[in-house]
Order: sequence, then C-alpha cells, then structure tokens
Amino acid sequence: MKICATAESDNLDAAVAQHFGKSPYFIFVDSVTMEWEVVENPADRTEKGAGMQVAPILIERDVDLLITGKVGTNTSQILATAEIKVVQGVTGSVREALEEHKKMWTE
Repeated sequence: MKICATAESDNLDAAVAQHFGKSPYFIFVDSVTMEWEVVENPADRTEKGAGMQVAPILIERDVDLLITGKVGTNTSQILATAEIKVVQGVTGSVREALEEHKKMWTE
C-alpha cells in the first residue's frame, strides 16, 4: 500500500500538517518496505484551492491512503473519486501516525 502523510517538516518525526493543501511537505511511504520519500508541496502558499491543485500528485503516485489533519470538501471528493482513503483529525508525528494506522494496511 502507498501512503501519503502531510508533514510540517521533511522527516518522519515531523508533526502531521493539519491542512492537506497547505502542508509544507508530503511524505510518501511504501507500507511493505517502509521506504519513504519527501516531496515539497508546490501549492503550500496558494490562498484558495491548494488541495485541489496537489490532489493530482497523490493520484499520479497511486496513493492508497492519506493521513492528515483536515481535507477540504472539494478535495475530499477528488480523492474519493480516485479511491484514496483519507484519515483526518490526525495529530502527533508522522511516525506515530503511521504506527497508529498500521492496522489499516495490514488487515
């Protein structure tokens, strides 16, 4: 499973960013190998519609699960259409969030 977590900085110990579209970084994780890659958000300073601008990045990378604080309504619809599961309301570090939600990809 391919996972994306929003992050405030460029490592697994970073806090989960609380707004998908304004997240400074996206951390992409392969749930099998646990290898991860950081990508800077090209739309993090966009005033409106940032989430809709970056949702295609997740779709292009075949992400199965998004872990974040919050996703806007329009972006949620785009992600749902692409069959990307979204876990919202997540706090703590990316590492903690991955561990907490591990059951979602091991069942």
